[in-house]
Amino acid sequence: MASSTSCSQAAEKIGNNHELTPLEKHVMFFDINNDGIIYPSETYQAFRKMGRGIFRSMFAAVLIHFTLSHKTRPGKCPSLLFPIVVENIKYAIHGSDSGAYDSEGRFVPEKFEEIFKKHANQNPDSLTYNEVKELLKTNRERKDYYGWANAFVDWKSLYDLGKSNHGTLTKETVRAVYDGSLFEQIAKEQASK
Repeated sequence: MASSTSCSQAAEKIGNNHELTPLEKHVMFFDINNDGIIYPSETYQAFRKMGRGIFRSMFAAVLIHFTLSHKTRPGKCPSLLFPIVVENIKYAIHGSDSGAYDSEGRFVPEKFEEIFKKHANQNPDSLTYNEVKELLKTNRERKDYYGWANAFVDWKSLYDLGKSNHGTLTKETVRAVYDGSLFEQIAKEQASK
């Protein structure tokens, strides 16, 4: 889980002390200053904390903010700063995904378990890269090219960040990405190197 101090500070700032949803916790690692708004520079810094290179971190920041900012902005006026508003992150949920978050950003344990029941063929508690590709293919909604692309980027990034020494994504790792704690874990590992 994302650190409780940063989550409680963010909850105060983004929603009159409301409890953060799991999806909001998922993105809070990227809100470096805990103000409830994530700017591309913060996303860049967060990826660097996780040990990603300069180019990859810049690319991720541009891609993420270009595709998500307008969906999370209140009103219809776009911002050239491409901010992502944490309390509105639920509006950025894309199609062709696992359904492990509902439309309000709450975690759906049954959908999470379904990922492994349906796709973890070699080991019930982990996914190989080929099983991740199978999951993506199975979850594709008809003509949802935007959702397909987003799901691919999400799962490819997760695989690159979280794969074990055996080249698999463990159930524990996948669960940790849904509540945002994986990002904190990776950053701590990188800081100790």
